[in-house]
Amino acid sequence: MFELFHAMMKEEWRIHSTMFGSVSFALFPVMIFGIAFMGAFLVPLMQTTMPAGNLALTIHGSYLMLGIMVGGFGLLGSEVMNRRFGQANLLAYSARSLPLTGQFIFANFVVKDTVYYFFLWVFPFGFGYLAASPFTGVPLAGALLLILTLALAFLFGLCTVFFLSTVYARLRVAFWLLLLALCAGGGALVVLTGINPVLLFPPLLIYHAFSWIGLVATCILLVLLFGVSIALFSPESVGSEKRHHDLYRSLVQRLAFLPDPTLAAKDVIDMYRSGSLIGQALFSFVLPLAVIWFFLSLLAPAFPPHGLLLMFAIVAGIIASTMYTWVTMFDSFGPYACLPVAVSRLIAGKLTTFALLQVLPALFIAAVAVLAGETAYLVPAVVLGLSVSFYAVAVMAWLAGLSPNVLVYDVKVLFLYMVLVGIAIILFTAVAFAEPYAALGSVILLIPAWLFVQKAKARWDAVDPAGF
Repeated sequence: MFELFHAMMKEEWRIHSTMFGSVSFALFPVMIFGIAFMGAFLVPLMQTTMPAGNLALTIHGSYLMLGIMVGGFGLLGSEVMNRRFGQANLLAYSARSLPLTGQFIFANFVVKDTVYYFFLWVFPFGFGYLAASPFTGVPLAGALLLILTLALAFLFGLCTVFFLSTVYARLRVAFWLLLLALCAGGGALVVLTGINPVLLFPPLLIYHAFSWIGLVATCILLVLLFGVSIALFSPESVGSEKRHHDLYRSLVQRLAFLPDPTLAAKDVIDMYRSGSLIGQALFSFVLPLAVIWFFLSLLAPAFPPHGLLLMFAIVAGIIASTMYTWVTMFDSFGPYACLPVAVSRLIAGKLTTFALLQVLPALFIAAVAVLAGETAYLVPAVVLGLSVSFYAVAVMAWLAGLSPNVLVYDVKVLFLYMVLVGIAIILFTAVAFAEPYAALGSVILLIPAWLFVQKAKARWDAVDPAGF
């Protein structure tokens, strides 16, 4: 197994370094290290407005979300084997010529991706905080414990969603029964005890009160979730036959009001037939936002009145902007270079499909507003969330074109994205907190969003599609 794992690691490095240079890719964890190192000096200042417990909750919640966002391996199945592996990770096709099973290869792929995320996100942040501890007065044991619990938070999110997505792909009825049981158990806990389930999050418990028993129990749970997920995973046969009714013509007619209904119809059919539309919506949007709501609810005392809903709308907008990766994930753009189709048209088509998908975050934010008893601020919250989403996706399209999943690891791309989106978020968070209805002014973000889209079209028309 190690030989294949080592080869996949080298292959992953070559893919990213070929796209935007080995130095830029290598600097990515350095940037995360630097952010954590400098941020450690701001902790005393932040504690004047946010208690230390809430700050720890926010950091652990962020890494739990990172694990949740990347843990949907069970949804990939043959799409990964046929498209991502077929275009870039050629070692996956060794199952066709060597005595290696698809399940064995996929296990190596998951472990490889997990290790990569550790070195790109988890370790750099933890060691940045550790490097600053002699200057900030943080005990060495506390800094090392943070590295451990952040790693556990990331793995907890990854393994849990990996397990749920594998069950969803393999046994739909069992998945819905399991999800219903989890929701019922969480609801019963809240109703009967008044305890927020987040307070029982194992890595957070270990951080606040370390115990070897808790650590061992958490590790055993993670190993069980990961092992069962690998055991249940079974990629579909590449040679299997599927028959579909013709949906293209009727869908083009229904989407005739759009600027480019042909490409939009193709994207919708691709997502529908790949089985990814419902799965992506569930595991990449609904589940993360449900967890975020529980985490944010614990921070409600730190927000002004109605601030919780508006902060949730902003976070939902950021998560919703990642839907752009949904519509670019399962398409191979290399062959388009042989067709009379400009890259700018492809970008416009993907953004059109993205706009159709924004119905989901709009409904989700509205539902949260109603359930939270904040119906009076439903419209400002929805407008704020969608404005942030469209602005963030426009920045992403300008910086990453048709390859947001790959180019996000270019340190220049991520840095510019964080600066441009971060400034807008800080500005409109302050405005919304000061006056909820002033959040309606966030529609002004559509102006720079339109400008970024025009710049994206001009920029990427000069570059051949990468094909990844």
